[in-house]
Amino acid sequence: MSDKNEFELFREMMSDVAPIEQDTVEDQAGPHSPTEAQLARQYAAQRLAHSDPEYLSLDYATMVKPDDVMAYKRDGVQDGVFRKLRLGKYDINARLDLHKMSLEKARDEILRFLKQCQRMDVRTVIIVHGKGERSNPPAMMKSYVCQWLQQISDVLCFHSALRHQGGSGALYVMLKKSQEKKLETRERHLSHRA
Repeated sequence: MSDKNEFELFREMMSDVAPIEQDTVEDQAGPHSPTEAQLARQYAAQRLAHSDPEYLSLDYATMVKPDDVMAYKRDGVQDGVFRKLRLGKYDINARLDLHKMSLEKARDEILRFLKQCQRMDVRTVIIVHGKGERSNPPAMMKSYVCQWLQQISDVLCFHSALRHQGGSGALYVMLKKSQEKKLETRERHLSHRA
């Protein structure tokens, strides 16, 4: 059968079909405004330099188990960089121990610590949160710390530490370069080109 015959056959079969009037989709020709959920995510993804500890919630965290290995990698982080972090191949330049702290104190300390590290151009740190085997619920501090770190946009990735550095009771954390350091690097590369 030729294309012309197929087309004629199709037209013949569709001859009694009437188009449906569109009445269910609203025309959205106006400017797009973000939804409440999008605004909440923007607010939650604050940078360390402008952060307020209140945006890191103390109300709820997805609970994990004391021995769970935790891993998180933001989009854009190279697999090789994450692998080196996971294997403990980066020098750890700062350490924060959260043992015996309340959740509120730990949240404030994490923000203060990470801000200071970024100011000092410290990129890889370790945060010791403990396993929380005796806390109620178990692994409470660990659960909150992992959730908070994912909400801080200056945290590129984290992974549970190697056994000799705390194992599943500690996290290796990699931070973004500060804006000042990014500018310095850009200027240095541009001066080499000239």
